[in-house]
Amino acid sequence: MASTISCDVAIVGAGLAGGMIALALKARHPALDVRLIDAAPVVGGNHLWSFFGSDVAQGDRWIVAPLVVHAWRGYDVRFPAHARTIDATYYSIESERLDREVRRVLPADALMLGRKVSGASPTAVVLADGDRIEAKGVIDVRGPGDLSLLDLAWQKFVGRELVLKAPHGSPTPIVMDATVPQIDGYRFVYCLPLADDRMFVEDTYYSDTPDLDVETLTTRVHDYAEARGWAVAQAARVESGVLPVAMGGDFEAYWRSGGAHVAKAGMRAGMFHPTTGYSLPDAVRTASMLARLTDFSGTTLHDATQAMARATWKSRGFYRMLDTMLFRASEPEERYRILERFYRLSPALIGRFYAGRSTLTDKARVLTGKPPVPIARAVRAIAGSMRP
Repeated sequence: MASTISCDVAIVGAGLAGGMIALALKARHPALDVRLIDAAPVVGGNHLWSFFGSDVAQGDRWIVAPLVVHAWRGYDVRFPAHARTIDATYYSIESERLDREVRRVLPADALMLGRKVSGASPTAVVLADGDRIEAKGVIDVRGPGDLSLLDLAWQKFVGRELVLKAPHGSPTPIVMDATVPQIDGYRFVYCLPLADDRMFVEDTYYSDTPDLDVETLTTRVHDYAEARGWAVAQAARVESGVLPVAMGGDFEAYWRSGGAHVAKAGMRAGMFHPTTGYSLPDAVRTASMLARLTDFSGTTLHDATQAMARATWKSRGFYRMLDTMLFRASEPEERYRILERFYRLSPALIGRFYAGRSTLTDKARVLTGKPPVPIARAVRAIAGSMRP
């Protein structure tokens, strides 16, 4: 027999953004009755999320600090004509830690996993089994809305955790190794040393299409490891994904596509970096903002999340312009030159870029000098992206 459950806040979607919102709300409002709902059996799925220290404001680090599993001081980048080590902190979160932390903080009845949602409104969630959750406010974090409303390219990847027969001898993460053959757009390999004999290797592409051949990319991961001299004893978990890289689109229509009057966060709110597709920094900012609220009604939650998402989209036109230049003004096999030039700039500028906080001086510095794409083609690409 169907039942009705009452609570203060219902969070629909137990991914990274949903999990961090739940943790932040309980930390700042211990008496708040928060429900976290997802069809999956665990929080966070099967993911490894990484971020630069500069991605998260000092005042928000309390949200991510309990979730960090790996930390490094510095990271490497490699290109055909340029390589360097950048002095900056870098961190990784594993989904298993997020799941464990959420289970530690939330009461058992607050974690409603394995429950498929059939619909959500500003104050109610209907489950596929007929049960209904009535809340003061609902936050929908179930993944993207209608991406066809945005002008997109794609960052796609397959990563594999490799257990090696001997220590790899590479203690520093390689955030971009673009010395590999350039296939299907801008290609690079990403390496995280999780232990002396464990390396997470990810084959990544900035591509015009979202098509992902997991088997082929997995083979390339192993080929890369072999070329580095890393003998694999065991291939552990595999992770794959396709992330949107935004060049333009109709934000208001995108917001409505995920539920016009329902509060949203994460990808569903369009809260991701236009160039990387990464949503962790925005997820932290959203969780922090929501934790500062005192009114958790559906209307207040909607207005707060929409205002943040709208302002974020408006502030990031510079990144969408750069994405347009990358995908529309350069030949796919030559895209690496743009990143190669970018990584010659100062570490502080690079950090602000990935945090989505580039200054006017930063923007001028990125655009000045000898461009890695033809000027006429870049102008045509930008002009084309601005047409209705």
